[in-house]
Amino acid sequence: MIRKILLAVSGLGHAEEMLKTLREIPSIESAKVTILHVVQAQNTAATMTTKWENGGKILANAIQTLNLDPSQVSSILREGDPKDVVCQVADEIDADLIVMGSRGLKRLQSILSNSVSQYVFQLSSRPMLLVKDDIYVKKIKRIMVAIDNSDSAKNCLKLALFLLRDIQGGELILANVATDLGGKKSEITEVSSDKNPVLAAAVAEAKNQGIQSRSYISSGKPGEEICRLAEELNIDLLLLGSPDRRPSIAKSFVDIDRLIGSSLSDYVRVNATCPVLLARTIA
Repeated sequence: MIRKILLAVSGLGHAEEMLKTLREIPSIESAKVTILHVVQAQNTAATMTTKWENGGKILANAIQTLNLDPSQVSSILREGDPKDVVCQVADEIDADLIVMGSRGLKRLQSILSNSVSQYVFQLSSRPMLLVKDDIYVKKIKRIMVAIDNSDSAKNCLKLALFLLRDIQGGELILANVATDLGGKKSEITEVSSDKNPVLAAAVAEAKNQGIQSRSYISSGKPGEEICRLAEELNIDLLLLGSPDRRPSIAKSFVDIDRLIGSSLSDYVRVNATCPVLLARTIA
């Protein structure tokens, strides 16, 4: 399922660290990696030359840090608006996964500060792994899926099982949150899947693939509960389904229509204490 990975680098190093950790997963260790750095247009030729030189150094450092087989890695240095170029290159190479760093800004802050990761999240339909600057990237053993009846959640489950299938001692954590918009939280409870059809189907699929799983339920505001579960259960990677955000005709516009409303995926990407992989409805 993951054969081509696009790594967008800015020189800060967190995204590279995440990819190194991902590459330890047997199911994707043979995936081809494209490393992208985008140089934004400058006012003077001298400044532009400096930016190109710095961009080349950033790519070289990323390649050295990752220590990949040359046959499995390529690099692209391109001029343009980073948010647009990342989406363009992802389409050009038909990436199965985009890996990016994120400052963890809230939605309005992200748009006002021209956040690249927020825009790519809005405009791309491809799975996207966001790594905040303030988290510690751990070896991936315990993967959590926020599970419900949605197609995007089912897509996350398939992706999690793909990642876990060859991880020795790997564990799938299934979390089903009952929505209580009043904010009243329940205890986080480990349950048998027998009486919960959503969990039962997911557990059965994991069992068929020989993957150990545990199921948990809680109630409250979904975004807060998912983040609480991920932190208390010491999750290494969180997978969350995120339906396509806008009709294709409007994908070139900022997501103004949802600025005031709430978004589960926006809340989780900002507040989760582990890396978050957002998967769309269509794989």
